[in-house]
Amino acid sequence: MKKAGILLLSLLMPFSTAFAEASKPLSVELLWQLKRIGSPVVSSTGEHIIAPVTEYDLKEDKGSTQLWRFDVEGKNNRAITAKGLKVSEPVFSPDGKTLAFISERNDDDAGQIYLLPMDGPGEAAKLTDIPTGVNGIKWVGKHLYFISNIFPEQNWEQMKAQLKTDKDNKVSARQWNALPYSQFDHWLDERRQAHVFRIPATGGTVEAVTQPLGHELPRSSQSSESYDISPDERLIAFSAYGSDNRVDPKLDLFLATIGGNKAENITPENPAPDLNPSFSPNGKTLAFTRQKIPGFYADTARLMLLDVSSRKLTTLTPDWDRSVSEFEWTPDSKGFYASIEDAATNRIYHIDAKSGKAKAITQATDFSQPAIAKDGQLIATNQSFLYPARLVSINPRNGKTERLEQFNDDILKDVDLGTYESVTYKGYQGQDIQMWVHYPPGFDRSKKYPLFMLIHGGPHNAISDGFHYRWNAQTFASWGYVTAWPNFHGSSGFGQDFADAINPDWKNKSLEDVLKATDWFKQQSWIDSDRMVAGGASYGGYLTSIILGQPHPFKALLIHAAVYDMYAQMSADFAVHSTRFGNYWDNPELYKAISPHYFAANFNTPTLVSHGQLDYRVPVGQGFELFRTLQTRNVESRMIYFPDENHWIVKPNNSIYWYNQVKDWMAHYAKPGAQ
Repeated sequence: MKKAGILLLSLLMPFSTAFAEASKPLSVELLWQLKRIGSPVVSSTGEHIIAPVTEYDLKEDKGSTQLWRFDVEGKNNRAITAKGLKVSEPVFSPDGKTLAFISERNDDDAGQIYLLPMDGPGEAAKLTDIPTGVNGIKWVGKHLYFISNIFPEQNWEQMKAQLKTDKDNKVSARQWNALPYSQFDHWLDERRQAHVFRIPATGGTVEAVTQPLGHELPRSSQSSESYDISPDERLIAFSAYGSDNRVDPKLDLFLATIGGNKAENITPENPAPDLNPSFSPNGKTLAFTRQKIPGFYADTARLMLLDVSSRKLTTLTPDWDRSVSEFEWTPDSKGFYASIEDAATNRIYHIDAKSGKAKAITQATDFSQPAIAKDGQLIATNQSFLYPARLVSINPRNGKTERLEQFNDDILKDVDLGTYESVTYKGYQGQDIQMWVHYPPGFDRSKKYPLFMLIHGGPHNAISDGFHYRWNAQTFASWGYVTAWPNFHGSSGFGQDFADAINPDWKNKSLEDVLKATDWFKQQSWIDSDRMVAGGASYGGYLTSIILGQPHPFKALLIHAAVYDMYAQMSADFAVHSTRFGNYWDNPELYKAISPHYFAANFNTPTLVSHGQLDYRVPVGQGFELFRTLQTRNVESRMIYFPDENHWIVKPNNSIYWYNQVKDWMAHYAKPGAQ
């Protein structure tokens, strides 16, 4: 078999050898000790680099975030906000002398904007007092811009009173007259709308920006990427509904003069989403991303350029088979840096704004969240399967990196992380499939190990070379398993055709890819074919439920947050195939062919099911339906229910409990360790 990742493995071996004397595994308890670095921002001069750093307290069962200041020498790093406070979304003033961020402190009932001077001592000063809170902040010119989810017919004082009334109300009922009604883990209040506002950086009156235009931002989700402001503060570009249909919403981009009362839809002809508006530093061009297929969230996101004066629209990357995301203009307005998912690795690319030529700046391991100073200094985060996110500077000419901090080195110094590699095997109809293979600490090829096959969610995601907390392959491997992540048909980052290959048939191609991956392992002398287990979540849970009803080699299965009954998925905030391929009453044969519950008569594999009550992406009834089916068929099974978790298990102690339950379940059916 062709092994595409041997070079990568050889590069990582010295890291593992350096810890040859290590004795601790990468346990789940250790995962929760690690500091987690968020998206960096850099001041215009490059003098100040800020990133949020989150730590978790197991006794308190929660995390807290501080803002840290870094410099390019990595020598004068320090926290600039106190422990125990909520902080997020740092942004610099145009001159780089002041930092704005969102925090909830003292008597705040919701997040507000605070300002902190960077050139001397001083405490953060509160700028806003918005009863409905703020998010998605930007600092442009003389103003701070932000999003707030308001009651559109009320003033601020009335909103404050309304929030108190709602809080004190003893009636728990909610009411909807139209979609959407939920998003992942929270209910949406159709009385409220998300709008952009601004306030002078020196304080003063809050001004409504989008509300007078008669368009609200999408209700399900908004962020600082939902809008942008031209450098001269004359124009706003923002994402909003392009039609009245909220079942299959059409998201368009609108352009308006700030202070005006009319917005122009600049993307009416495109039926799919137009998102992420970003003005060039010179204000002449608006960049945004465009997809073309409604109902297909993994459709290639193309980079579009709109000449603000002439309204000429250009597709900058028409023939590039990769989606553009996390893009940032270069200071000279001549190009972009972007984090691009490319064949199971997130790389920093430079994209020329004139020719559209894309060049990879980084190669191995994952890089994301590029931030650029006016002098061209490039800052990003870097991570791999063997280390959590680090803050780095990148030489844009050759991709060389310099690490700017030493977080987590003390924790990981005596941890044996094992090794990993990328392999390529033949999957569906003999087509090449990329797969990550993780080896346990002390791996000995002369012995035999059990296999834990991991099946990723999405389905239109890919497992890339990064540090994954919720399903950490090295943690699973530390139990004594070889673990694997195949990027089967449907995975993103391998081109449009590959991602779309499983639509509308979610079942057959990815199923064959996983089973062929298992066949590949059977051919390895160091795998014990009688000790194979598998598990997945979300779409991975769906595919594991499909496996449950098919012939397969696995002794036990783990199914978390699974789309088990595709009819029942109509109760979710996302109904999978309905927009593009029709509802189940329009196309019943499709759903009968691919819904796991139709194969229940074949279920006979011991299965651990887990699900969270607050999961509105795949409602909890799916998990209970699967568990009842297994129990009714007298299949050995266990249900783990989390009343306070959503689509993911994110609370520290719940996560530790979940990992250890999975460990015990798998060990019962496939003894870990070498034999």
